[in-house]
Amino acid sequence: MSTEPVAAPEPVPGPAPRTPHPLSIPHFRNLWLGSTISLLGDQFYLVALPWLALQLTGSSLILGTLLMVAAIPRAVLMLVGGAVTDRFSARRVLMTTAAVRTLLVGGVATLVWLHRIQLWELYGMTFLFGVADAFSFPAGPALMPTLVQPEQLQPANALMQSSTVSTQTLGSFPAGWLVARWGVATALFFDAVSFLGVIVALLKIPDPPKVPAHARPSMLHSIAEGLRAVRHDPALFAMMSLFATINLCFSGPVYVGLSSLAQFQFKSAKAFGAWLFFLSAGMLVGILLGGTIKRPRRRGLQFIVVSLIGGLELIGIGLIPKFGAIATFLALMGLAIGFVNVQFSAWIQLRVERALLGRVMSVLMFSAVGLIPISHAVAGVVAQWSLPALFIGAGALLSLSSALALTGKAARHVD
Repeated sequence: MSTEPVAAPEPVPGPAPRTPHPLSIPHFRNLWLGSTISLLGDQFYLVALPWLALQLTGSSLILGTLLMVAAIPRAVLMLVGGAVTDRFSARRVLMTTAAVRTLLVGGVATLVWLHRIQLWELYGMTFLFGVADAFSFPAGPALMPTLVQPEQLQPANALMQSSTVSTQTLGSFPAGWLVARWGVATALFFDAVSFLGVIVALLKIPDPPKVPAHARPSMLHSIAEGLRAVRHDPALFAMMSLFATINLCFSGPVYVGLSSLAQFQFKSAKAFGAWLFFLSAGMLVGILLGGTIKRPRRRGLQFIVVSLIGGLELIGIGLIPKFGAIATFLALMGLAIGFVNVQFSAWIQLRVERALLGRVMSVLMFSAVGLIPISHAVAGVVAQWSLPALFIGAGALLSLSSALALTGKAARHVD
C-alpha cells in the first residue's frame, strides 16, 4: 500500500469579489447627499442672477461684464487654488468656500428683498464668487480619491455628475417659475440655505495627515510643479487646449445669449429655465449611457467629435431661434457632453499622482475656464448687436477648431 500523500485538488477559482458601491461608504454618501442639496440651490442662483441684472439694467452688455467679473478671479487664482488644496486639504478648502458663498448669497438676497440692491453690489458678489470657485473647483476632484478606492472612482464620479445634471434638470425650470412667481430674493434665499447641506457633510469627514510645514515647498514652487506635470504629459496638454476652445465658444453664448433671448424675444424667465432644463436632461442621459462602457477607447476622438457637434448645434440655434428648436439643440449638446465626461474624470484621477492632483486639476480647469471672461465680454458686445450672429459666429469658430484638432495626434489618440 502506497504511503505517498495524495495531492489535494486545486481550488476552483470563483467569481471575482464585487467592488462595493461607493454609496456604501458613509463619508462619500454624506458628501453626495449634501452636494446634491447644494447643487439644487445653485440652479436658483443661475436663473436669478442674470434675470436680476437684466431687470436692473436692461443691457446684455452689463450682463456679460457681470459674468466676466466672476470669471476673471476664477481664472487668475485657479493655479493658486490647486496649490492651496495640495498644501492644506481639499476638505478645508471646500468648507471655507461653501461658508463664504452662504454669506454672500444671503446678503444679496436680503438687499433684493429690501429693494436696496445696487449694481455695484452684484459686481462685488460675483467677483467673490469667482474667488471661491478658483479654490473649490480643483478641491472637489482632489477630495474624491481620498474617500473611495481606485476601482470605485468611475461610479463615484458618475454619481456626482449625475447629481449635477439631475439638479439642473429638476431645478432650472422650477427656478424660472419661482423667479417669475415670487421674485429673485426668494430664489437667492433658497440657494443660501442649500449650502448648509455640503457644509454639514464635510464636517464629518476627517482631514488627511498634514505635511510638516518644513517639508512644504513654496507656493510658487508648488504651482510650477503642477505646470511641469501637465506639460510633460502630451495627452493632458492636448485636452486642455480643446477644453479652452469649447469654453470660449460655449459659455458666453449659452449664459449671455440664451438669457438675453429669453428676456427680449420670449419675455419670460421660464423660457431660460426651460432651456437649461433640456440641456441638463440631455447631459443626464449622456452620463447614464457613458457609464455603461467599462473600458472606452478613443476618449480624445470622442471629445473632438463632441466639440464639432456642439459647434454645429450653436449654429443651429442662431439660424432657428425658435423655442422648440433651441431646446432640441441643447438636449443633443448635453447628451454628447455627458457621455464623454464620466470616463474622463476617472481617467485623470487615476493617471495623476495624488500629491499633485489638486495642482494638476487646477491647471486643467484653468485651461477650461481661462477664456470664459473673454467669452462673456465678447458675447455681451455681440448680443447687443445681433443675437443670431453670436450663436452662428461661436458655432463656426468651434466647428473649425474641432476640424483642425482631428488633424493632430495628441488629442485624437488619448485613450
